[in-house]
Amino acid sequence: MGFGPFLRLDELTPDMELIQALKERWDPECDAFLFPWGHMIPTLEDVAWITGLRVDGQAVTGVTYTSYQELGERLLGLEVTRERSSLVVRKRLQASLRVADACHQNGEGQTEYMVRLTEDARAALVVEEGAAADRDLRRFLILVIRKLILGTRGDPVNYRCLPLLKDLSSVGRYAWGAALLAHLFDSLGTSSRETGVAGFFPLLQRWRFHRDEQSLRLQVTLIHDALDTVPFGHVEWTPYVGEDDAAQPWVEQGRPYFDRDIWLHAFNMVVPLHHRLVARTLGLHQAMVEFPTRQRAWERPGRSFRGIQQETD
Repeated sequence: MGFGPFLRLDELTPDMELIQALKERWDPECDAFLFPWGHMIPTLEDVAWITGLRVDGQAVTGVTYTSYQELGERLLGLEVTRERSSLVVRKRLQASLRVADACHQNGEGQTEYMVRLTEDARAALVVEEGAAADRDLRRFLILVIRKLILGTRGDPVNYRCLPLLKDLSSVGRYAWGAALLAHLFDSLGTSSRETGVAGFFPLLQRWRFHRDEQSLRLQVTLIHDALDTVPFGHVEWTPYVGEDDAAQPWVEQGRPYFDRDIWLHAFNMVVPLHHRLVARTLGLHQAMVEFPTRQRAWERPGRSFRGIQQETD
């Protein structure tokens, strides 16, 4: 299905201060980061190289249902929290995969914990076949897609991608990497009063960090100060020069989409990727950029999505 490289990524602890500082540099007028040295964004090329997810293929879109109760019971054997809802409690989903009670042991690192968790799950699932195996695979995919690829805040897991998992043979045809980027762009555009970012944060943070005990706001301010004082000429962005993509066929397959303005789809969310506007990402010179150094002059209005009909295509 193409999730193998993504599931083998190194574990990273989120640097919430850095992510919040970057979020406050996001300009929703052009869907890009606004830095003193110009506009930059993560692109489909970054998604392909970093995550290994497919960025070409069928758009991740379809039908949004008012109620997922029947679909959840039929495909997963799990009920949603309420009749007119698309959510299931994460703990129940983990329990269905026999990993709800697994917890860290004293002195156990994250890597050791994940190895043990994987072994326990495989031991429980190895005897299943046919419809039971398909049901557990869908449960696992729902957990991966909705808590990692299209990660959301809070505990419940959203069923919105369940219709795309009906036919397991077609799951690998979808552009999950493009959906990841659309979801991240949408999250970055939310109000700066909402701390943190829903979505796959390692795309914004490719290093481990030293935890600081200072307040979130103070650390964000220090990061802003550092960004404001970076000399213009010190920003060079040629991250993949000399890289060999022979071992990563998903990069080669995605190349026709890397240098284009394009619409990114993630179900009922469609956002533009203005590739030609991000001069610094393209390695081009950009004239002086005027931007608020402390308070954003823009704020995204509140929004909600409520289907009036039973289904919304």
